Amino acid sequence: MNGQNRKDITAGTEVNIVLKADQRTGKLTRGVVKDILTNSSFHPHGIKVRLTDGQVGRVQEIINPK
Repeated sequence: MNGQNRKDITAGTEVNIVLKADQRTGKLTRGVVKDILTNSSFHPHGIKVRLTDGQVGRVQEIINPK
């Protein structure tokens, strides 16, 4: 699943995100969602989230949907 729809992502979901610093390379970072930062229900580049370790980025893949 891609991370463009807010309804697919909840706290505790394991995801791959792309950090702001990694947008050019597309390097993915795996983590567990702590907070959802995007207010809209859809975003073409991925919903912005904060991981449990504090990193912020846009969801590219949902690993384990809740």
